[in-house]
Amino acid sequence: MPLDVPALRAQIPALTAGSARFDAPGGTQTPQPVIDAVVDALSRPLAVRGTQNEGERNAEAIVAGARSALADLVGAEPRGIVFGRSSTQLTYDLARTLAKTWGPGDEVVVSRLDHDANIRPWVQAAEAVGATVRWVDFEPDSGELPTAGFAEVLSARTRLVAVTGASNLIGTRPDLPGIAELVHRAGALLHVDAVHLAAHASVRLDTLGADFLVCSPYKFLGPHMGVLASRPELLETLRPDKLLPSTDAVPERLELGTLPYEFLAAARAAVDFLASLAPGVDGTRRERLAVAFEEIEAHEDALRVRVEKGLSALDGVVVHSRAAVRTPTLLVTFPGRSAADASRFLAEYGVDAPAGSFYALEASRHLGLGDAGGLRIGLAPYNSEEDADRLLEGVAAFLTQTTATSFAGSRA
Repeated sequence: MPLDVPALRAQIPALTAGSARFDAPGGTQTPQPVIDAVVDALSRPLAVRGTQNEGERNAEAIVAGARSALADLVGAEPRGIVFGRSSTQLTYDLARTLAKTWGPGDEVVVSRLDHDANIRPWVQAAEAVGATVRWVDFEPDSGELPTAGFAEVLSARTRLVAVTGASNLIGTRPDLPGIAELVHRAGALLHVDAVHLAAHASVRLDTLGADFLVCSPYKFLGPHMGVLASRPELLETLRPDKLLPSTDAVPERLELGTLPYEFLAAARAAVDFLASLAPGVDGTRRERLAVAFEEIEAHEDALRVRVEKGLSALDGVVVHSRAAVRTPTLLVTFPGRSAADASRFLAEYGVDAPAGSFYALEASRHLGLGDAGGLRIGLAPYNSEEDADRLLEGVAAFLTQTTATSFAGSRA
């Protein structure tokens, strides 16, 4: 069944503000059930986790429910789910922990397609112990990240490869299973930044071939926090810095301090909300999620094509998102005009599409766009055809330098 976009939009209070939102890669808007989960968690007794009283039991139930939900989302086991403040924080923690076993002569591989949160933690951890960093470049013209590029830099001294599941700047989705095969053949570990990918496609830790995977619920209708997924037996091998009295059990040994129970309740609600987008489908939550993401991908791809066709009809627009397999995320520039000016113009027109490099600094520079980047058009499940048409009208108005006020007035 096609995604019921009107019904979905009706459950997101922020959309009543009226803007056509294309800023989802930076964080999606929140459905009412997710908001309610925060309120519900904070309205009940809460305490440090345990079994002695109602508050302790409530905390235990929230954590267990969130681990189960996120495990279903990424195809992991609940004991393999680690919660943190953000994916960036979790990646830094993991990099520092793994680097305890690295030294001079060891090698780490990163890609210029990635968000800096999947580059700098590994570069800095390697530099701290004298390990070598190898780089894999993507093709600026096509936006593709060739799998063969990894084969060229892997060696018997490679300890870890870090690569994105999908570029948050231009949407490119590398061939992760193909990369994973090469990485594991070399005896190395694969860390996948799925922050952008998990918002648009069904992901499975084993299918992708990832040893570690991070994602962020606020990118898929949930709260601001981060999630690390791995195999429990692999987490058992890690010795992170932690407080002496804190538990050594997995996954808790990698979680610092008391968890944000209200956000964990909201994360579970976000996963359940996504699963509900496949109404009438019987099966486990994981199976319903798979169907829901098929619907989401079909809807978002159709809108992406609509936007791309509209942009191609306009003079003065360069689209940098060209990979054969990609998320509905477009980076565009306007020769002779500023992408930041375009973003400001569109905001006045009621279209939210930010400009910048969005922490994908290496990718922006590799595209020849420097640190300024471009205008990013990021689609979400709640975007409609009307949103897409307003975006295209706004871009056309910007290119002809029609004032936002007068053009918007013509729509009244």
